[in-house]
Amino acid sequence: MISASGMSAQQLAMDTISNNLANVNTTGFKASQAKFADVFYQQVHRIDGAQGSESAGPSQGLGVKHSQIQRVFTQGTVEATGNPLDLAVQGEGFFQVIRPDNSIGYTRDGSFSVNSQGILCTAQGYPLSPQIEIPSDTTEVQIGADGTVAIKRVGDMMPREIAQLELAQFINPGGLESLGNNVYAMTSASGDAMAGTPGDDGLGSIAQGNLERSNVNLVQEMVNMIITQRAYEVNTKSIQAADEMLKMANNIKRG
Repeated sequence: MISASGMSAQQLAMDTISNNLANVNTTGFKASQAKFADVFYQQVHRIDGAQGSESAGPSQGLGVKHSQIQRVFTQGTVEATGNPLDLAVQGEGFFQVIRPDNSIGYTRDGSFSVNSQGILCTAQGYPLSPQIEIPSDTTEVQIGADGTVAIKRVGDMMPREIAQLELAQFINPGGLESLGNNVYAMTSASGDAMAGTPGDDGLGSIAQGNLERSNVNLVQEMVNMIITQRAYEVNTKSIQAADEMLKMANNIKRG
């Protein structure tokens, strides 16, 4: 039934909105939008009363279907944390991380820490790619806007550069696959990852001691929720109206 497809679509839209609202405080989270398309049309044929021939009439739509869940990769608010291992990307680009299966994942979540081996990792324990090792006797870590990593060790007077952080960008970031834990995977829709130095070739810069917050717009999501709820209600009214029409047809008595 056409109205049933509309109810299903609005339920998916509401689920998407709910997920956005649930992640309003998730670091680096990118809001999603549910996209829909009309279902193929059925050609209605009519009979020409004069000649008895059949001709094409108007097309009858058959409802709505889910098209895709699209991520919106706009910049989230950058907030200072004071933690030198917290990093935010200002502009385009993703941090590259090594997943447990050794594949490369991509994230905007810059909540990094040092694991027991001295490797800079995400909160989930995924090391950066290429890996950056911080010696245990490090007293200060400096990460520049261009991704250069310099440290001071016990007894050092000046910081010493030890690594270069890289970012990756995509032709179509909206085509990335969400894997959970704020990590995305490359797909044919996103195109290949293009790694480079922060600040070069359209890549954003690094802000040390900062984190990028979710880009969820609370006001817009609440408005979308109201619109979706009303659309769902209208579709239920359509089903009720159709039920009443069938009821009346069933109650017709022959004279």
